[in-house]
Amino acid sequence: MQAGSLAQFQDSFARALAVPEAADAPRYLAAQPGFAIYRNTVLKGCIDALQANFPAVARLVGEEWFRAAAARYARQNPPRVPMLLEYGAGFADFLAAFEPAAELPYLASVAKLDRFWTEAHAARDEAPLHPQALANLSPENLGGTVLKPHAAARWAWFDLPAYTIWSRNRAEPPAGDEPEIDWHGEGAMIHRPGDKVQWLELDAAACAFMDACAAGEPLAMAAEAAVAVASEADLAALMARLLEAGAFAHQDD
Repeated sequence: MQAGSLAQFQDSFARALAVPEAADAPRYLAAQPGFAIYRNTVLKGCIDALQANFPAVARLVGEEWFRAAAARYARQNPPRVPMLLEYGAGFADFLAAFEPAAELPYLASVAKLDRFWTEAHAARDEAPLHPQALANLSPENLGGTVLKPHAAARWAWFDLPAYTIWSRNRAEPPAGDEPEIDWHGEGAMIHRPGDKVQWLELDAAACAFMDACAAGEPLAMAAEAAVAVASEADLAALMARLLEAGAFAHQDD
């Protein structure tokens, strides 16, 4: 089989696996004995991977609901890389537009945090910046310093209590009797400064600070971004908390 023919066959095979009823799915493949079994095995593998990669979402909605939604996603989005640990990059966006999830406005945000966990877990190893590294800088030099977020750090601000909902459903064992959730916006960071994935709640100022650092802004500008969203922000405490968490990467002198 020539290279072009092989690539064409592989594309046709993938289409037939993902959406066998599609107009461009080759009928001769679907008609082969055992193809349906193979297709169902592949689909089950995708669903199992999504359930493993989004455990907080699965716990919130229950296994039956989750697997039905995962099957819909998998048919539309077959895996593009061999490692199923990385599968589901677009699952949060899928849930945001998924009509049966319309009554669960927090679900896509919880899925985003589940995805952050996977990305933090799989990110490259990187030494975190030690807090002492900034201790001897003059105010002028400190203000002009650019800090790079750690390779495994993922963060976001949500207009609802996504972090509380996610953390309660991600915990093992599941959280027990917890106080009623106060419905307000929350930020969160999922990171892995060492061997273990960790998470913490962030306020709006800390999220804005991290966003500015990720954009390559110096600390003076990052501080302005934080104050712009929360004028009462304690910048010293904010910086200390982020450094203690290992949110930034070590920088060679």
